[in-house]
Amino acid sequence: MKSNTTPWSWVPSLYFAQGLPYVMVMTVSVIMYKRLEVSNTDIALYTSWLYLPWVIKPLWSPFVDLLKTKRWWIIVMQLMVGAGLAGVALTIPTEPFFQYTLAFFWLLAFSSATHDIAADGFYMLALEEHEQSVFVGIRSTFYRVAMIAGQGLLVVVAGYFENTTNIQTAWSITFGILALTFVLFHLYHLFLLPRPATDLPVGHNSSRDLIRDSWQTVLSYFDKPGIGTALAFLLLYRLGEAQLVKLASPFLLDKTEVGGLALETGTVGIIYGTVGIVALTIGGILGGIVIARRGLKYWLLPMAIAMNLPNLVYVYLAHALPESIWLISSAVAVEQLGYGFGFTAYVMFMIYFSEGKNKTAHYAISTGFMAMGMMLPGMISGWIQEMTGYGNFFIWVVLCTIPGFFIIRHLKIDRAFGVKKKGMGEKGEKG
Repeated sequence: MKSNTTPWSWVPSLYFAQGLPYVMVMTVSVIMYKRLEVSNTDIALYTSWLYLPWVIKPLWSPFVDLLKTKRWWIIVMQLMVGAGLAGVALTIPTEPFFQYTLAFFWLLAFSSATHDIAADGFYMLALEEHEQSVFVGIRSTFYRVAMIAGQGLLVVVAGYFENTTNIQTAWSITFGILALTFVLFHLYHLFLLPRPATDLPVGHNSSRDLIRDSWQTVLSYFDKPGIGTALAFLLLYRLGEAQLVKLASPFLLDKTEVGGLALETGTVGIIYGTVGIVALTIGGILGGIVIARRGLKYWLLPMAIAMNLPNLVYVYLAHALPESIWLISSAVAVEQLGYGFGFTAYVMFMIYFSEGKNKTAHYAISTGFMAMGMMLPGMISGWIQEMTGYGNFFIWVVLCTIPGFFIIRHLKIDRAFGVKKKGMGEKGEKG
């Protein structure tokens, strides 16, 4: 080992702390603004802009290497995340709360994206290669637990306080609790994170070389064969889902007079934080299993269908407006199961396209385009919904899945990619 500190003392907490800010920025902010009666147009537009730090994250990641240690960045960014959360909590009761809270969400987003860079780099520095393999499942699990805590537990807590105080106070208390949690994360990791000898900033003499090499790495990504088709896939495969995800929670919360299902905040937290997350996780696991058996190329089209066809459940919900929580939960579970299954193909394609000399950096660039593919469609989704109503909007979402199917036909993928190898075997042909 590179440290006397056991990885069990910091890997779970580090990746739990990595997942929470992301889900607060991307998901919980939408629910909060809906409960505070912000319009769907403004919610979708401004919360979609919050994807930007993750879009451009690869561009400033070299500076995390250049300045200070990864450990330092982790500790400082956790404190900054706590400050951002506290800022949201304190400005919710103010008169221009939307502008103020958005400013703190921007601080939260940039701090979280920088924390991601440092945490992933630190993971590789603080653990030996065999330990990295052992704990990769642990880090993913606790990141997923953070999703459950954010989308589920914290929304349920907010719903509880809504029923005992008022909506503004409820969300202020919820974000205040989370801010305090990150102060504790900061203090915990300040003392418990190991200090690997290899965790050093790049020397001043090589800083210019680092920036030059980073730029060349970015350029080499765009020199890859099939880059145009690949970028179209990254941007269009989730064109429908990018819009659905911004309006799903507002639809569940909105009044029946405007076409919503009028669910309580806590109910939405339970649906997405338990049933939804479980279905999403099962879908992802199944996706990994089937790709390991037949490969990405074989499963890409079926996974695209599985990801997009379940969007029809929202068309049904918007037109039938059922009152049964079991029926609504089942519909959400079907959509999330299909999304988890189909998203596996998306991740595997990013891995496939990033293979080569600079695969880590190229994968990071791919994730930037992934975030852009969510950000741009999401920005206009609220306006489209308010112009057309929920019923027509969800039909539009289904139609937006069509371009992704056309792009799939033109992707060149090795038939053997993703297949679990029983022996050495020969590499399949591209087709």
